[in-house]
Amino acid sequence: MESGTFYVCRNINNRSGPRTQSHCQDEGKARKQKKQKGSRCLVWITVGLGLICVLLLVFIILQHITITFNQTINSLQDSYTDLMTEKHQLQNIFSSLSQKNLELETELRNVSGRGLYKSIYMYCTLISKMIFVCCICLLKGNGMLFISTELKSWSDSRQYCRDRGADLVIINTEEKQRFISSFIKQSVWIGLSDTENEGGIMKWVDNSTLKPGFWLNGEPNNQDGDEDCIELMPSNPVLNNWNDLPCSQKRKGFCEK
Repeated sequence: MESGTFYVCRNINNRSGPRTQSHCQDEGKARKQKKQKGSRCLVWITVGLGLICVLLLVFIILQHITITFNQTINSLQDSYTDLMTEKHQLQNIFSSLSQKNLELETELRNVSGRGLYKSIYMYCTLISKMIFVCCICLLKGNGMLFISTELKSWSDSRQYCRDRGADLVIINTEEKQRFISSFIKQSVWIGLSDTENEGGIMKWVDNSTLKPGFWLNGEPNNQDGDEDCIELMPSNPVLNNWNDLPCSQKRKGFCEK
């Protein structure tokens, strides 16, 4: 018998007959091998479960990374779309500004060719999404011309001009009439009315009397006896385009400083 190893062999009820020492040793070895096999199975089961946990953890991490990556890609795509939209809007605005610039340059060349307002040295165009108006910044011999940004009655438009150190424009020469008419794209108030002399003599805002004006055919007609203020309308040719109108009508004012 191997040193240090003891095998106890019992014969229960003598069912198998007498047991020899050799039989007891074989039975002990079988039990030991069975126990070793059970331990190895337990180790392999533990290792397998550990690998499954690691794989699940890796899968969860990869899934989280994939979701985060997709969200980042979608966010970048949205940002790119917004940037391209803004780019197209800016291109449209730039094209519009360039067109307006060419139109103003053409007008200035025409004006210069007629020898009008030779002292003009600056002009600017202001266009925005919120204000649909072209502000004509023109320095001339005796002041500056500009168009108000809001539709108002004749008196409110005059107040708009006066709040800015100006007044509604006085047009007393054909050259000035042609020059102003060449810029307007919609009807504007000018500084002429008969509000203080109903049915009487038209006067300018500086109280000077009207000389022969530049009236549309059949105007002024004082329709219904309530047309006391004068508007200048877009027309072609640009010479005769004045019309009398009720002062409460809404127009932009053409101011002169």
